[in-house]
Amino acid sequence: MIQAFGLTSNPRKELPPAVDDVSFEARAGRITALLGAPGAGKTTVLRLMLELQQGRGITHFRGRPLHRIAHPSREVGVLLGDVPGHPARTVRGHLRMLCAAAGVPVRRADEVLEAVGLVSLREERLGTLSRGMDRRLGLACALLADPHTLVLDDPADGLSTREGAWLHGTLRAHAAQGGTVLFTTSDPKEAARTADRVATLEQGRLVADQEAAEFSRTRLRPRVAVRSPHAARLAVLLAKQARTAQLSVEVVREGGNRLSVYGGTCADIGEIAFRHGIVVHQLADEIGDMGPGAGRDQVSGPPCDRHRVEAGRVPVTRQPSPSSEAPTDPTAEPCSTLDPESHPDAPKPVTDPPSLSFGQPQLPDAEPDELSEAPSTGRPRGGSPAATAPSQSRLPARARTVRTLDALPPLPPPISVRPAPSPLRPLRYEIRRAAGIGTGFLTGAVTLAVSVVIAVVLARIGHTPQPRLLAAWPQELPLPPAALGAGLLGALAFGDEFRHPALAADRGTVPRRLGLLAAKLLVSSATALVLAVLTVGCDAEALYLVYGRELAQVPTDWLPLGAGWIGLVVGCAWAGVLAAGVFRSTTAGLAAVGAVPLLVVPVVHKLVNGPSVRTAAGLPMRLREAVLPRWPFGGERYLEAALKVISQPVGGALTLSLTALLCAYLLTTLRSRFR
Repeated sequence: MIQAFGLTSNPRKELPPAVDDVSFEARAGRITALLGAPGAGKTTVLRLMLELQQGRGITHFRGRPLHRIAHPSREVGVLLGDVPGHPARTVRGHLRMLCAAAGVPVRRADEVLEAVGLVSLREERLGTLSRGMDRRLGLACALLADPHTLVLDDPADGLSTREGAWLHGTLRAHAAQGGTVLFTTSDPKEAARTADRVATLEQGRLVADQEAAEFSRTRLRPRVAVRSPHAARLAVLLAKQARTAQLSVEVVREGGNRLSVYGGTCADIGEIAFRHGIVVHQLADEIGDMGPGAGRDQVSGPPCDRHRVEAGRVPVTRQPSPSSEAPTDPTAEPCSTLDPESHPDAPKPVTDPPSLSFGQPQLPDAEPDELSEAPSTGRPRGGSPAATAPSQSRLPARARTVRTLDALPPLPPPISVRPAPSPLRPLRYEIRRAAGIGTGFLTGAVTLAVSVVIAVVLARIGHTPQPRLLAAWPQELPLPPAALGAGLLGALAFGDEFRHPALAADRGTVPRRLGLLAAKLLVSSATALVLAVLTVGCDAEALYLVYGRELAQVPTDWLPLGAGWIGLVVGCAWAGVLAAGVFRSTTAGLAAVGAVPLLVVPVVHKLVNGPSVRTAAGLPMRLREAVLPRWPFGGERYLEAALKVISQPVGGALTLSLTALLCAYLLTTLRSRFR
């Protein structure tokens, strides 16, 4: 159950807030629609509910606000806009990455892919998916952690009739099993047909919160669609009958042989036509346009070409142009009632997809044996099994098409999750995130190639010490290519979250969790270590092939040199990770890596060895005397190598930069939690 209290967005300069004091409920086992024209504030309401935007008010999900839920993705499944993910990542890889983030078994990715009908597209890239397939993937991401509540922002936007029917059937199946469903839409007909309760927004304010049947009677205008070759004569007779019976009946000439009768019933219209010998080709109830003040753009057909017949008035017999003819609503159903209040288009628990015309494109994984009337099966959430029984909507008789049924796939089975968080969850997520796209591999390959070329050129020029030759680090460059490459890989680790926020529904735009930061630092360290070793190995092999064994020999003091080299590359990777997390930009992360030798090193060198009353000369020796006692088995050698690295200008500057960036990251983390 969702309970929203007083949701209000922050005012924008001199403009009123986009959302002002919105309160409503969405009950479990039911579908709630948030209806409003574009710009009414529907998306802002959802972002305030999910704490993705600052404002006032609070939202409870089964009695708890989102920031007090240990695992939000297991409670609320969210779809806002397009699926957030790197365009080069595969569908299956994206879901497997989110499985690691949510702490669910990796097989869950295949289960939801089968449930939404994307098994055949599991190896497709996200950037190549169509709009309909993107909506299906978004629903799969929302269902991945088996949430109780679904919050979807205009999920049927841009979908065909068939895809929209499939989507709404899936939402109905989720609600029938005890879940809560809240979705936004700008189409009142979609809200009336699909939802059990409709909350209407206008200019950021809640103007109505009604049951769907009441919404159809008050906010929509039920009408009777009539088609007859004697439409003009029937319109006059209907107006005369309404005048005599003192009924509020409105007749609208839609052009040609079509009429729309508001306030009448199929039985009354059919009886009048029968008494006067008028042939009627169509007589069906429809949901028409919205009433005054509620979405005037939903009215079908230009108002200037309509000819209204109100009670006591005869219409003007001016024929509209053919372009102004408004087609009959294809969702119309034949009349079966005399009571205008019991409208047949009032929302009912429809759980399976409507019939579709022959010739429409088939969706993936729709096998011929699936086009049957088998009910949807899934885990029971307390809903009635009858709520998932198949039904079939009707098409006009003049369509002359063969109707088929696209069976609704069952919801994915329930999962068992561990109650306690595992430290391996963020690590698995980070590994799958980094290995799911080729950017990291390409960056590493380019770094190795540049290092080899620089090493060969430096050896030919000469005057370069062998340690710098093996590292491809000329005197003119502040950092070697391997350090810059490691810094770029570290900056991309957080830059991917900012550009493609896969975890946005879990902890805001960027999930500032120390476990995730530790995982990123660990993975970036391993990547930098591999890159440092491969760089030295490739450079040594290239020097051996081009110039012989003399330039490829291992230096005698390889231990401190190796420790310094690995510390430099790993430190640059960490600087990229922390800077990108603090400044929310990959470019800022790479700039922070370059700023260490260009800006921080001169400052540190000036502070330590600059002119003053007392200098810090001999600091490395004093550190060694104070910190390095004689350890058993010669363990002081390794600590001495680490202290030599830190005591160097680059090492000290890098340590200082990492400390400052880590403190800034922790500060922003605490500030976001406080908010």
